[in-house]
Amino acid sequence: MPAVIPKEIKKGVKPKVTKKKTAVLPVEKAAERFFEGVGRRKTSVARSRLWLGGDSFLINGIDYKKYFPSPILQFLVKSPLAQSGFPGSFSVVAKVSGGGINSQATAIRLGISRALVKINPESYKVLRKLGFLTRDPRMRERKKFGLKRARKAPQWAKR
Repeated sequence: MPAVIPKEIKKGVKPKVTKKKTAVLPVEKAAERFFEGVGRRKTSVARSRLWLGGDSFLINGIDYKKYFPSPILQFLVKSPLAQSGFPGSFSVVAKVSGGGINSQATAIRLGISRALVKINPESYKVLRKLGFLTRDPRMRERKKFGLKRARKAPQWAKR
């Protein structure tokens, strides 16, 4: 028996499809997809994605211990997960560009913290108290004309 095709489809008109909204807990969502947080510091921009499960930590496709050889920077990047109580619960993939190595680490930390708040809003107070959710607004001052840098003037000679 041939399939019956509605008139709307024959004419090229798309039928209206209504989606049923269901309440889903954030942890249930995390199993389906990732949570993303964007962090910035100076000229660095980091996009951090967290998946539930796993223990991998990649930055620009490289393991974080190779990307940040300094133990201080490794601790800085891992600290939001440890302080919020999820040390080995999430796989993290971060893409970061611009700036230096310190500002990149701080940008990744802010991105991970923002993603953790999306997953678990109760961790907001802890991360806020530690200063992980505050974007550091300090930027480099621009160079002014007649000067060598922002404030450094050429050597002055009396005669």
